[in-house]
This record gives sequence, structure tokens and C-alpha cells, in this order.
Amino acid sequence: MNSQQEKKMKYAICQELYEGWEWEKQCAFTAETGYTGIEIAPFTIAPRAEEITAEQRKHIANVAQAAGLEVVGLHWLLAKTEGFHLTTNDREVQKKTADYFCELARLCSDLGGTVMVLGSPPQRNLLPGVSHEQAMQNATAVIEQALSVFEETDVILALEPLAHTETDFMLTCEKATEIIRHFNSPHIRLHQDVKAMSDEETPIPDLIRQYKDVVAHFHANDINLRGPGMGDVDFLPIFQALKETGYKGWVSVEVFDYTPGAEQTAKQSIEYMKKIWAQLE
Repeated sequence: MNSQQEKKMKYAICQELYEGWEWEKQCAFTAETGYTGIEIAPFTIAPRAEEITAEQRKHIANVAQAAGLEVVGLHWLLAKTEGFHLTTNDREVQKKTADYFCELARLCSDLGGTVMVLGSPPQRNLLPGVSHEQAMQNATAVIEQALSVFEETDVILALEPLAHTETDFMLTCEKATEIIRHFNSPHIRLHQDVKAMSDEETPIPDLIRQYKDVVAHFHANDINLRGPGMGDVDFLPIFQALKETGYKGWVSVEVFDYTPGAEQTAKQSIEYMKKIWAQLE
């Protein structure tokens, strides 16, 4: 990789934005719009990871590749599932959750992805009678049971801190990093999300600099739940921090308010990000 290539940012988009679109159309539009990566929410393919056949996995990977896209990985790992929980005291549920993470890691690898973003707030919220300390131990125990498969598939589990309005567990980069330090593994890393980090007391650029050694993935969005450039968040200092720290991962657009439409959201987001990056170059 030459010095010019190293300076370029890698842009991806989370494809649940394209609700109702065929996979071929999703990939074609994403590539045409200027992204080089696409990030998949498993529930958009099937209710459970194990229901996605080998033939489907091959097709998804081939279509993305033919469009010139890289499948970045998976997010919304436990969305629209039942029976899984990260912080429960129930050992049986812990085991089921770990086993499902293993299924997801195999799916991620089969699709050509390398990162799994662990958000899923309902499946990590503290349950009655479970202290925060117990929850940290339980989450660590669940991840421990799946670690060997993360290693076998060479997939990274990226822990995502979320705002207090979404969950009551793992609210800060520091709390996520406590679990990451326990493992000291290249397969257990940090995910940073602009919307979520806006909830922390520390400014986002400082969080990027502080956790540069453990971050694996990055979501770009606004606190108004739309894409970058579609709200009040100034991405110039954010991208400046990513550049200063030598971040080489993906910047993946993830939105929650689809009101402007998929086309406008995708186009406006990447146009804004490229404009900001050009100012830094």
C-alpha cells in the first residue's frame, strides 16, 4: 500500500437502510454511490444465522464482490431474536448466547466479513437481581465461551458502548475496554459510534485518541439518528482525530431515522464525509 492509499478513508454503509431492496440492488447502488464496503444486519436475511444456507452465503458474498464491495461484517447481532442475553446469571442462557455468537462468527466469515459489532441493548440490559459487577462477569463469561471460534474464523467481536437512553450496561468506552483488557486478544476490540459517544462527558475526538489502540470499527451518524452531515454534529474534529491516530478501519454509516429515504441518506452521508476528509488532506 502506497502513502497515497494509506491516507484514504474506507467508507461503508449498514444495509438495513435499504429495507425491501433486493441484495443485488443494494450492492449496485452502494457501489455507485461511492462506498466500498457494506455492513449486514443478519435479520435482513433470515430470522436466525443458522437458517442462512451455504448457497445463500456464497451468493451474498459473490454479488458484493462483483459490485466491487467488501462485506465489512455484521451488526445488530441479536436483533429480532429470542432467548439470548449477555449479562444474565442463567448459565444455560449464557451458553445459548455464546453458541449463537459462534454461529454469527461463521456467518460473518462465510460472507467475507471480519467484524461483528455487539450492540443489541435489550439483550444486555441488567436483569432484576443482577448487579453491574455480576453483569461484567457474565458478559465476560459469554464472550470467553465463543473466543475460540472468533480465533478460528479470524473475526473480531467489537464491543459497542451505547447511550444511557438505550441501555444500562456498557455505557462508555472505558467500560467496554475493561472487558477488552481482560481478554487482551486481537479478536475482542472496541467499536466507536458517534451517536453513542455523544452521550459521554469526554468529547468524541478525545475518546478516539484515548482508545486508538483498541478500536476496530467506527460508525458515523448524528445524534438526530440520521447520517453524517444530516444533523448538527461537526465531523471535522472527529475525522481529524481519526487521521491523527492513524485509524485504518472502516467508517460505516449507520442510521436509525430512514425518513429522508435510502437514496438521499446514502448519497448525502458520503458526500459530506468526503468533503470533510478533503479539507484535512
